[in-house]
Amino acid sequence: MTATIDEDRLSETFAALANSTRRAILARLLEGEANVNELADPFDLTLPAISKHIKVLERAGLIARGQRAQYRPCTLDPTPLEEISTWAEQYRPVWEARFDRMGSYLEQLQPQRKADEHDG
Repeated sequence: MTATIDEDRLSETFAALANSTRRAILARLLEGEANVNELADPFDLTLPAISKHIKVLERAGLIARGQRAQYRPCTLDPTPLEEISTWAEQYRPVWEARFDRMGSYLEQLQPQRKADEHDG
């Protein structure tokens, strides 16, 4: 059974994840909410540059921004990551079949290798 996938959202999510800074921001948000200054701290980037990365992540639905007075914390929204996982899962039979074939091939090589070592 194949789940219905929003191709545009999937493309936007992959585009957002294509950048290592944005992936690092998401990794930081795994620890809990953070504001822009906290997210910018480990990077040698300006606050406007970090804000642009945050906006890309927000548009992709990967983060949500709260509003508490002047504090606007960012939090991780895993929904688009679940969608990527669902999308990738449809390919599982393909890679499992390839691993099975590779395992069979390696088993075939073992007796041949032992014979070669014994003869050498």
